[in-house]
Amino acid sequence: MSTAATVSPLPTDAIAVEAPAVDRDGRFPEESIDLLRELGLLSLAIPESDGGIGGGVLDFVSVVERLAGACASTAMVYVMHVTAAQTLLAGLGSERDGPTAETLAGIAAGEHLSTLAFSERGSRGHFWAQVSRARRDGTGVVIDADKTYATSAGHADSFVTATGAPGSDDPIATELYLLPADSPGLDRSGRFDGLGLRGNESGPLTLRGVRAADEQRLGDPGSGFALMMGATLPWFSLGSAASSVGIAGAALDAAAIHASGVRLEHLGGTSLAEVETVRAHLAAAKVRHLQARAHLYEVARQVAEGDEAAQLGVLAVKAGAAETALAVTDAAMRVGGGAAYARRLPIERHLRDARAASVMGPSTDVLHDFVGKVVTGQDLL
Repeated sequence: MSTAATVSPLPTDAIAVEAPAVDRDGRFPEESIDLLRELGLLSLAIPESDGGIGGGVLDFVSVVERLAGACASTAMVYVMHVTAAQTLLAGLGSERDGPTAETLAGIAAGEHLSTLAFSERGSRGHFWAQVSRARRDGTGVVIDADKTYATSAGHADSFVTATGAPGSDDPIATELYLLPADSPGLDRSGRFDGLGLRGNESGPLTLRGVRAADEQRLGDPGSGFALMMGATLPWFSLGSAASSVGIAGAALDAAAIHASGVRLEHLGGTSLAEVETVRAHLAAAKVRHLQARAHLYEVARQVAEGDEAAQLGVLAVKAGAAETALAVTDAAMRVGGGAAYARRLPIERHLRDARAASVMGPSTDVLHDFVGKVVTGQDLL
């Protein structure tokens, strides 16, 4: 079932109204998330049989693209929530009881916000590699870890957390656990103060002696890496790419409106849009935006259809969209000139928000290396 009709139009105007304050104050976009909750969108891509509204990855990228054009912080919170939910679904298997099933029921009802906590201080943006190591303790494990940049850290109800599998020193031998936000020993009091995406609250998590029962593990013992690659990475990469495309589109729209409205009185009232070099900047930026958007939806289609080409596409799409957003927002700033630089236009916010994707793990540099390995027939890791 496609949910495109049920989520269009999104309340992007209301979300955009809150975006400047979210950015200025670095506050979590509570009002925007509540709007998505009311629309049932926290359960997007959860099957109707499990209480969700259904839909798939194409619906997901469409929603994220529009959200990012209004408020990139809201879009990132949403990307991480939906990606966490899809990871939970993949790790649930045929079980329909226990903590994972209960959490998914809460997400389906719009009562639960989840997120990922993969990256660690010791391995940084290489989110698939864990330096922490779970210790067996009866019918569960004990986890000590220092997690970095967990989106929605202070507001999420649960964290899908990665840790090294007990009994192995291989950094990619991992297990995923569902941890309630109020788990004893889990400290999420650290704050986030970023250049962009200032409201997404990507704060650190400190885990000391956090206990997780076996029933909180997603999938089989040692299956964490497979879940990361098979479930988490496609949804996260496409969500990040959709956010970059949405930011780029919004910056271009703002630049075009500015160029059409500003007059050069000493040239007889000529608008900026009538200046050839301005049009050239806008045209080149629009071509890149259209290319990135077409690639985004093509990769989403590949993922939805299980196309073998999706493996390369998932690696390439985040990197390509991130680079496009950097170039497009820079061009928009040039068109906006002093008005953009003085923060009288939203373009400056879009430019800062666009910077996040290129450094967010897996970073653009890492993804370029992965793509190079794929095209030369080498193993990724």
